Amino acid sequence: MIPKRFEPILFGLVLSGFMSVIVSGVSTAVTRGLVPGFAGAWAIAWLSAWLLAFPVVLVLAPVTRKLVRLLVKPC
Repeated sequence: MIPKRFEPILFGLVLSGFMSVIVSGVSTAVTRGLVPGFAGAWAIAWLSAWLLAFPVVLVLAPVTRKLVRLLVKPC
């Protein structure tokens, strides 16, 4: 098990992985179509996107949480 203190980093890793695999897959399918070699092109696009998405998620997650708190009415 991973210690609790690493939860925000693991969350960012998993979230950025899921989001980048979905977005890169859609993007690759739209631009190239479902052609031979699609999976390889998708994998390259996904890895490139994930390398950028992971640090961006780590930086923007706290900012996003603060923004959402400002927009949500307390109960």
